[in-house]
Parts: sequence; C-alpha cells; structure tokens
Amino acid sequence: MTARSDLPQGTLDPLILKVVRIPQGSLYPALHRLESRGLLAADWQESETGREAKFYRLTRTGRARLETEAASWTRLVEAVGLILRMSERGAE
Repeated sequence: MTARSDLPQGTLDPLILKVVRIPQGSLYPALHRLESRGLLAADWQESETGREAKFYRLTRTGRARLETEAASWTRLVEAVGLILRMSERGAE
C-alpha cells in the first residue's frame, strides 16, 4: 500500500523547483521526472564529504515553469481567500 501525500496533485513539481527539501522517497523520482522534462539539469560532482553526488539546477525552461506555477498558485490562494471572506460576511 502506498502512502498518499497531503499535497494536492501537481504541487510537488513547483515546490521542488523552488526548494529541494522533500523526503528521499518522493524527491528522487520527482527530480528524475523534472530532469527528463528539461526543467532541471544535473551534474555529478564531488560533495563536501568527498563523495560523488548529483547536483541539480533549474534550467531556463524550469525557471519559466516555476514562474508560471507560482503565479497560478497565487491566483488560487487569492480566489480561495476571496471566497472565505465572502462566506464570513454572509455568516454575520
């Protein structure tokens, strides 16, 4: 049985593009997916501990997608806020 995320579907990709701090079980498949879509690029480099590690960075396409996704989420948050404020006024 797979544990379901509390995040709405489609949320993980923009979050990863902004901040890469997701549990490994979700992070690596999402990183590979974003890399295959051209939103991230990766290089193998030596880490601070001297081990080889894959380092990711946003591509130009990834940066554009992040801006689009962030704007979409901002519109959604504003719409939900408007609805909540309207329902509070109606309850008075």
